[in-house]
Amino acid sequence: MFVRKKKNRSGTTSVVVVDKHGGKFKELHTVGIASSDEEIEKLCVQGKAWIDSYLGVQELDFDGPKCKDEELRAAETMLGNVESILLNGAKLILDKVYDSIGFNRVSDEILRHLVVSRLCQTMSKMATVDYLKSHFDEDVDLSKIYRYLDKLYNTQKDAVQRVSVEHTFSVLGGRVEMLFYDVTSLYFESFRENELRTPGFSKDGKTAETQIILGLLICENGYPLAYNIFNGSQYESYTMIPIIDDFKQRFGIDDFVVVADSGFMIRRNIELLRSGNYNFIVGARVRKYSGNIKDWILSLSHEDGLFHEYRLDNGDRLIVTYNSKRAAKDAYNRTKGIERLRKAYASGKITKDKINKRGYSKFLLIESDVAVSINEDKIKEDEKWDGMKGYVTNTELTPEKVVAQYKGLWVVERAFRISKGTIETRPIFHFTEKRIEAHVCLCFVAYKVYKELERIVHNLKMNMSVGTVLKIAQTITTIRLRLPLNDTIITRTMLLTPEHRVLKPLFDYLGV
Repeated sequence: MFVRKKKNRSGTTSVVVVDKHGGKFKELHTVGIASSDEEIEKLCVQGKAWIDSYLGVQELDFDGPKCKDEELRAAETMLGNVESILLNGAKLILDKVYDSIGFNRVSDEILRHLVVSRLCQTMSKMATVDYLKSHFDEDVDLSKIYRYLDKLYNTQKDAVQRVSVEHTFSVLGGRVEMLFYDVTSLYFESFRENELRTPGFSKDGKTAETQIILGLLICENGYPLAYNIFNGSQYESYTMIPIIDDFKQRFGIDDFVVVADSGFMIRRNIELLRSGNYNFIVGARVRKYSGNIKDWILSLSHEDGLFHEYRLDNGDRLIVTYNSKRAAKDAYNRTKGIERLRKAYASGKITKDKINKRGYSKFLLIESDVAVSINEDKIKEDEKWDGMKGYVTNTELTPEKVVAQYKGLWVVERAFRISKGTIETRPIFHFTEKRIEAHVCLCFVAYKVYKELERIVHNLKMNMSVGTVLKIAQTITTIRLRLPLNDTIITRTMLLTPEHRVLKPLFDYLGV
């Protein structure tokens, strides 16, 4: 309900009170007709007073029918002025986290939209356009998204990594002690190849599809620092040193310890780490040792909680531990594997249908069956290593500290699980190298926002996962209400249910 001024053909102005209901306007009261600005203003004041009197209830009988009618009319008027209702609770949270990290310094709102929508509901770029409009009332053109992916590849990949590093250092008090490195494969729903997309060893079991290799550098608590992608057939052990060297050169940081699993324990990497004056902790392949070192390892006591140390010829330290739970797992896995072998080759013959079909072995011609048997001596030899785990380091950290830091590699494994599962980095549906790199960059930013929200929720002691927070937040609405008399629009985010109100500490902390 509001005051409207109408120009008459005679040159005068009528001042009337108008109500909007169901999208239609209805004149409720004519205040008067004026010919001068001063008279018009007086009539407008009278009109507002009439509205106040019309809607006022202080003089009404609260139990009377007139009061109830006015209450209904006021409610209908308010509802008729609702501009929109947005399901944007999750966006309000993620926008604040995005800004607190510093990604708002990357001067394009399309990156924000893509990151928020990927964390809320992963989907194709085309479906993202509809999602942004229906849930957040954001108009983003699909062609602009694709053009932005090229821009992200060309100019902003380094910028988002720098923002991530600067924020991580601020969170950790200005220093990073440990750098954890690992790789994973990201496959395509396609068999087409190019220089980047090729078949290779797939960690997802997608042996036929093309893939790329993603190397990820993460510090304590799982905060991402840097990444790079490689050809899908790239030998993963060769990916570590280039990323670490690039990180050191770009950010001028070298006071850290590199931690990687035994897959990167090759002579080339160790020599490059040592020549680059890097401190490192790398998983050791204890079964590969021979001579005196092998004899020493096999002579160690099989007792939990002991740390055994051996100084290698090059000055590095080999630390070996035994764990009874690991030993039980090793024995269980071996027993299951042997049972499968015994079942598959119960006849003592290997036939063509039992040969591995991967690769080129399918082209083998078997003229007659081949005799096979289980080597019991190898089983007994394998049993000696159950429960043994080794670590190689050039640091002077205590053995206990070396083992504890190596176990921190789980943060990289968790990062890959979140990236592949929650954020759905793969499968990748882009074809050009630029779009592929931009997609990975987008997912990197999304993971950083995910981790920061996780940190905030943990610090607030809310005892909730990020997934639960976003699931609840996606049911929270914001109402936009138009106020005609004030010529403005007000918004209210509604925490209506007990479940919604659980998130109030987070809304308060972020200033939503």
